[in-house]
Amino acid sequence: MTPKSTPENPTKDEPWMYCLSRGRARAEKMPPFGYAGPLRPYPIMTPRNPLHLRDLPPNVPVTDYHEDAEPTSEIESKQQQMTVQYKPGQIDVLRKCCQVARGALDATIRAARPGVTTEELDKICHAYITAHGGYPSPLNYYNFPKSCCTSVNEVICHGIPDARPLQSGDILNVDVTAYIYGYHGDLNETVLIGECDDESKHLCMTAYKCLQRGIETVKPGARYRDIGEEVTKLATQRKCSVVKSYCGHGIGTLFHCAPNIPHYAKNKAVGSMKEGHVFTIEPMINAGDWRDETWPDGWTAVTRDGKRSAQYEHTMVVTSDGVEILTRRNEDSPRVFPWTDGESEGVVPGS
Repeated sequence: MTPKSTPENPTKDEPWMYCLSRGRARAEKMPPFGYAGPLRPYPIMTPRNPLHLRDLPPNVPVTDYHEDAEPTSEIESKQQQMTVQYKPGQIDVLRKCCQVARGALDATIRAARPGVTTEELDKICHAYITAHGGYPSPLNYYNFPKSCCTSVNEVICHGIPDARPLQSGDILNVDVTAYIYGYHGDLNETVLIGECDDESKHLCMTAYKCLQRGIETVKPGARYRDIGEEVTKLATQRKCSVVKSYCGHGIGTLFHCAPNIPHYAKNKAVGSMKEGHVFTIEPMINAGDWRDETWPDGWTAVTRDGKRSAQYEHTMVVTSDGVEILTRRNEDSPRVFPWTDGESEGVVPGS
């Protein structure tokens, strides 16, 4: 039997090291940095295979960036300038893709509790998606080293799963994207770990409400820039701030494409929604100031003041009379926070 590699007892085939240079390098010691909050990076498991990535079953269709980390089809696509109107048959396939992504997030969230590492959660997410014949979209996307993003406490987004055990009082965001049937489906949720303080609960509820407020604006003819106006209005009323560096995005046959969807007010997003447009809304809400900075790993975005951040995300399609949430929670989704029960029961925002 192959011995299990742990940070305390690493194996030769799976050493644990700190991530650097957006996933292109590793280090044995934690890199120096002016960390604003209490969280610190931990080593990540680094397989000794040619790509230093988790193994994939042979039947899984890989992305064009799986080996060289460059999403060439995405970079060169006309979809960076124009928003695709997907046809009903294509949306049917995308809906199935998003159901796999939802299942992966639910399975991962169920395992989140004090003492569990985010590396272990990443393993669960990877196993779920590949078992269903899919590819975890983040894996090797511009050298991202893991199969999902796990963002704890003051991490805004793009946190790398590592060896740190979750602690009671943490908040954890898990961001999952699955590539299957030729499409990507993207969603994320923030959950409470153990017993959390009221400020963290308020922040999570605010982030969830901001997502719902953004979704309420979606219908044919609505302007993309108006999403940010509504999200910011609500976040400000609840004494929180909206991150400006990261946005929602078009998705479908590509992981990221047009339209670009800022979540902050007075943005300059172009275009109006049309039936068949598919995109994400994913406002990142901070308890303190909206400004961010990035850790030496080149991926982990954190609040500049060290205060906490929360986020929720859905992939959705514009319908003839409104919106369909393709990644919505369902009756089997874990009831990890009470304010999502309406969605799990099929209630659409604004109805």
